Amino acid sequence: MHFDVPERGSIVARRNTIVRFVALAALLAGAPIVSSQVIDKAFLPELSGTVVDASGAVIAGADVQARKADGISQGTTQSDSSGSFIISGLAPGSYRLVVSHPGFETKEIPFTIGSTEAPAPLRISLSVGPVSTSISIEGREDDLIGIADSGAQGTIGAQEIQDRPLLRSGEVLEAVPGVIITQHAGGGKANQYFLRGFNLDHGTDFAIFLDGMPLNLPSHAHGEGYSDMNTVIPEFVKRVNFEKGPYYADVGNYGSAGSAHLEFFKTLPENFFKVEGGNDRYGRAVFGVSHKFGQGNLLYGGEAYHDDGPWKHPDDYYKFNGLLTYSRGGDADGLSFTALAYHGKWNSSDQIAENAVPLVGFFGTLDPTDGGKSQRYSLQSEWHRLHADSATEITAYGFRYDLDLFSNFTYFLTDTTRGDQFEQKDGRWVAGLDAHHTLFSEWAGRKVQNTFGLQVRNDLIRNGLYQSESRVRVDKTDSDTGTTLPATTQADRLTDTVVGFYGENRIQWASRFRSVVALRGDLERFDVTSLVTRANSGTATKVLPSPKVSLVFGPWANTEFYVQGGSSYHSNDGRGTTQTIEPVSAENPYPDTPSQKIPPLIPTKGAEIGVRTLAVPHLQSTLSVWYLHSASELQQSGDTGGTTASRQPSDRYGFEFANYYTPVKNLAIDFDLANSKALFADVDADDASPGSLGGRRVPEAVGLVIAMGVTVPDLKGFLASLRLRYFGPRDLTSDALYRSKATALLNGEIGYRISETWRVSAEFLNMLNRSDHDIDYAYESRITPAATPAFTDVFHPVEPFQLRIGLRGTF
Repeated sequence: MHFDVPERGSIVARRNTIVRFVALAALLAGAPIVSSQVIDKAFLPELSGTVVDASGAVIAGADVQARKADGISQGTTQSDSSGSFIISGLAPGSYRLVVSHPGFETKEIPFTIGSTEAPAPLRISLSVGPVSTSISIEGREDDLIGIADSGAQGTIGAQEIQDRPLLRSGEVLEAVPGVIITQHAGGGKANQYFLRGFNLDHGTDFAIFLDGMPLNLPSHAHGEGYSDMNTVIPEFVKRVNFEKGPYYADVGNYGSAGSAHLEFFKTLPENFFKVEGGNDRYGRAVFGVSHKFGQGNLLYGGEAYHDDGPWKHPDDYYKFNGLLTYSRGGDADGLSFTALAYHGKWNSSDQIAENAVPLVGFFGTLDPTDGGKSQRYSLQSEWHRLHADSATEITAYGFRYDLDLFSNFTYFLTDTTRGDQFEQKDGRWVAGLDAHHTLFSEWAGRKVQNTFGLQVRNDLIRNGLYQSESRVRVDKTDSDTGTTLPATTQADRLTDTVVGFYGENRIQWASRFRSVVALRGDLERFDVTSLVTRANSGTATKVLPSPKVSLVFGPWANTEFYVQGGSSYHSNDGRGTTQTIEPVSAENPYPDTPSQKIPPLIPTKGAEIGVRTLAVPHLQSTLSVWYLHSASELQQSGDTGGTTASRQPSDRYGFEFANYYTPVKNLAIDFDLANSKALFADVDADDASPGSLGGRRVPEAVGLVIAMGVTVPDLKGFLASLRLRYFGPRDLTSDALYRSKATALLNGEIGYRISETWRVSAEFLNMLNRSDHDIDYAYESRITPAATPAFTDVFHPVEPFQLRIGLRGTF
């Protein structure tokens, strides 16, 4: 069968005839005459074309946007599976066509729409972008060769997160190779993080960002860099971009060991709701909806959660999360506004001493009044624009945060009558800005990117440390000295301001060699007003430069090699930078004890070599060997109000070996192995076991970590996942006389899609029902008022076998 295709001029003529015919028909019928401009809009010339790469292969999913001279978007689309695109409804005039795709250079093309003739179809060729400022991929399966700057950089996609059985929301970060997430108290408290030879406490030296907004909290009442992942709903995480080491110019405070950048969906793949139930009164409900709203998209969702846990004194943890996002535009030009809300309340079965198990049981507690409540409400906005010769992104944010936490780690060691419970209270208003501008150019024929960034953050904080009994503030008595410990140990108002600026240069020197050189500078200023001891008020300021360099060689045979070096830092608690009198506490029951100020910023420096290869089909492997030096382990202690050891430098080194294998379409196998060692520069007597001269081991530093899993994402409606997590033994004292045992957990999930709308699932957590420890410490405590103080292993157990059943519906 044959059809004659009319010429474009003929089409325009026929369009004009049709317009006149429609108007005449409307007149004869007595209907209102529709404006010929309205009818004309449907017949305006179309802009069409095809997007290809340098070899001529079509590029599907490229963003194509028509802009007026003032930059305002007039139409947006994406190339289809054949690389083709069409933009309709463009009025006569001059435009610029912006075409972009992750991994390729953005191209801008001027064009004109006439009043009668449509422009000829375009053929747009995009060159591979050899120098990239970001990772725009979907998950570990995607190829990062030519994009990543190191072997320890990557992305975890939404599907990989959803296919993992999760005990708690913070375990989203365990998808990052080498990261361990634990808990040593009630579920509402921030997780404990481990990575690269660090016990990172609740976030020190590991920076976490939520769509560009920092999660870490400086000068926090409980611990420096406190990062509470309970604010995250896993179903809304689109991807997690991660990087390790102090080599990245856009990451300042807390980035020495690594950083994780969580990106949330702006539009959902499908609207959904989900309900789950399981052991120990576990229940969870979550929903998400996105749809067109005006010229953009609106996304909203929420989570309600409850869990008692296996504890003799139930956690009774309630949390509520909400999310609202409005966005418009695409990768080349867009903006978004996001509001997040979190509220949580819980009881807490804190860690218990090993010699207390016969008294209270493996899942018991020595102080059933421990617990807390927390809330965080944030608003953030993001704007970005991409041109052929530049790219700009600006993020602004503000949030309110509160925590009221009651803990007891030594039970009756200090006060044998009222016990050792203490309260930590933190309230703050935070505002910040993160802006960067990139210039694309060529130097002597070599492709170059120069990026300039500015980051500003200001925390207005009021926090305090108090003696308490059953969550009531009281004076106490030190049993050894008879000294009165006042109810208010420490109370302060402080302002923590940081300004970071950086310049980064990327050059593609040759087809198989590129470099990234950067210099970052950070200025941090603390202004502290002590509400207890006037002598502890004051200001402290520090400026710290941080040079960074990455060299990338290859690829050869689908393999790249990396050499990196750089420096970074973490801040100390601002209260310690002006403190001259030690607070009266269990650690220091003597009033008016002089105290040495601590440095505002602790510098770190490191180096790394790595390799990334796809030499084996369907297998992505990376290997990194790294070293990190920290100038000091000295920090302000939120638990006592004083400063803690050690005052000496430390060195860490290790390796990471990560693998992701997809031999067939519906099967993914991952295997990640990491090992590290942490040593003080000299013998550390402060962290030794009783009677020991000490050693060089950094207590609680993570060593061997193994994570592996097998996932069948979709096989005739079935989903299955089986994962092993191994957390190796750790030294608990500097002399290594106390050492934890290993923790090994096997978790699984199976699901079935009943129909296009409904899916059922079952999660099996701690399938082997092992009685391992989630975390271990070693220190002195007294488990009853009449007991003898004892230096023992202190631990928090893993939760026993749990079954959780879920039902998910889409609409």
